[in-house]
Amino acid sequence: MNHDHSYKLLFSHPEMVADLLRGFVCEEWVDDLDFSTLERTGDGYVTDDLRERLDDIVWRVRLGREWLYVYLLIEFQSSVDPFMAVRVLAYLGLLYQDIIRTGGLTADRLLPPVLPVVLYNGRPRWNAPEEVADLIAVAPVGLDRYRPRLRYLLLDEGRYADSELAPLRNVAAALFRMENSRTPHDVEQVLVALVEWLKASGQDSLRRAFTVWLKRVLLPGRMPGMNFEDINELQEVKSMLAERVIEWTEQWERQGMEKGMEKGMEKGMEKGMEKGMQKGEATLLLRLMELRFGSLDEAIRQRLQNADAETLLLWGDRLLNAGSAQEVLRD
Repeated sequence: MNHDHSYKLLFSHPEMVADLLRGFVCEEWVDDLDFSTLERTGDGYVTDDLRERLDDIVWRVRLGREWLYVYLLIEFQSSVDPFMAVRVLAYLGLLYQDIIRTGGLTADRLLPPVLPVVLYNGRPRWNAPEEVADLIAVAPVGLDRYRPRLRYLLLDEGRYADSELAPLRNVAAALFRMENSRTPHDVEQVLVALVEWLKASGQDSLRRAFTVWLKRVLLPGRMPGMNFEDINELQEVKSMLAERVIEWTEQWERQGMEKGMEKGMEKGMEKGMEKGMQKGEATLLLRLMELRFGSLDEAIRQRLQNADAETLLLWGDRLLNAGSAQEVLRD
């Protein structure tokens, strides 16, 4: 299961969508939404063109007497798409065509409002224009009024600090915190809260969705070589991580790397880090890459050994989402 499909599974639950809107759309109209009416739109609202966008999800919720549509685009890319606003414009047009065809107009025979959300989890911070008009060249006087305008809401998970997310009793924020985690202890802290929030019997489905995402996507990327298939509940993940924290700590102590790894994870390695620590970082990264991608050729091994501390840290971040050794070490 890849990241995109696992997110589609998670955001197929109304609790996730409701908390995404409550926690990350900081606008007054959100208070007027009737979250009890949240529902996924059926296939009748989605054309064949949109069905090909398997990782996009369309919900609708009552805003007063009318429906508000939430078009959630899930993006996991190694690079930022500079023309995302154009894609959003195209998908929104297809959605509106279906709403017209299926009779989903408002009481005044108008199209309902749509909130386009781009949920992004790539490593580079998102810097593409969020307004389509910003992608169109300046037109002569009089022609500018025909320039299309559409803005999407960007939720770039990596931009949120843990200090912002931790106070929220919010399952979407919990997801973001685990995505941004650096150590098993970070994930364990979030799981303690998540297990408590999702313990009710009515939360069984969402609890299973989080478990599937953790054991098939997040944890294999963080702990290569481990088998998580026997884990079936969040509580089991939490117990396993508690044991893994101790194991990792002992391993770091044996290798004499604990302090250097902590600084590298939390603050970035300083230029004055001792040469021996830098060599240890290169050896550890080489081991993780071999577990992930198999045996590496001599040229890649040499690049790892010759890299400076800052480059090793950058490559370590890329390893979490990269599909190949070449993608980790790209210039």
